[in-house]
Amino acid sequence: MIDPRRLRILRAVADHRTVTAAAAALYLTPSAVSQQLAALEQETGHVLLTRSGRGVRLTAAGEILLGHAHEVLAQLERAEAELAAYAGGAAGEVTVAAFATGIAEVLAPAIARLAHAHPGIRLRVRDAEGDQSLPLLLDGEADLALAVEYRGAPGADDGRLSVLALYAEPFDAVLPSGHALADFPEVSLADLSDADWVGQYPGNPCHDVTLLACELAGFQPRFVHSSDDFRAVTALVGAGAGVALVPRSALRGMDLKEVQVRPVAGSAPTRRVFAATRRGAESHPLIAPVLAALSHEAGRLPPH
Repeated sequence: MIDPRRLRILRAVADHRTVTAAAAALYLTPSAVSQQLAALEQETGHVLLTRSGRGVRLTAAGEILLGHAHEVLAQLERAEAELAAYAGGAAGEVTVAAFATGIAEVLAPAIARLAHAHPGIRLRVRDAEGDQSLPLLLDGEADLALAVEYRGAPGADDGRLSVLALYAEPFDAVLPSGHALADFPEVSLADLSDADWVGQYPGNPCHDVTLLACELAGFQPRFVHSSDDFRAVTALVGAGAGVALVPRSALRGMDLKEVQVRPVAGSAPTRRVFAATRRGAESHPLIAPVLAALSHEAGRLPPH
């Protein structure tokens, strides 16, 4: 009989690619993880991992078992959800990992809505960049993630996740007030190919959006300044340090006196925002109302 606790360990190792990183995510020692994996190999009668450089990778048997692990663990999430519903009375804490503008746009209003409709549900918010919330969710450090699509993100068919699309918003070009294109009604990215750029650090989903948009326009942006804080990015642009692409919602409420904000000509780069839970947990009586509140608030956003 396969111990489902060991399936969680196998999945963590597959996600993190090293025993040490998986152990840290699970709050276990590396030796404990290794022992549990060895026991799992004994239970299945197959070698599940092999060394790859400084890390490990799953064997063919390991990949087969991982696919079943996703199904088993999702079913356990459903069982917990149904038992919680049977016990009745949605009361408890839900931890949500979310990025800053997502918190401002939909999560904070959803908290206010839940306070009236479901006063027994308490939300605990963890500020996390758009590429960090999903790992927190999969490692069990969050119950729900507010995230954005990015290169390398788990796909919609990922067996570990249940995904709810919330909203999409364009990126606008932010230019210094004295820029030659500042008076144009819209800006073609190709016309900014020779400019210095202010952008987010590599790994941030917004960095990927900017990079891909510029690549599609036929050039590689010359990133001179980097910050994951949109206010800092906009301030640097206002100081004449370069140009930038910023999600439209991130510009709301900013002091934009020193910059000009213009739509991008053609097909504007877009940020797609979604909520995710571990598959099977979406019907949990604590989580389902949060998802409904997020969807409601996303539907109230002004059209972009």
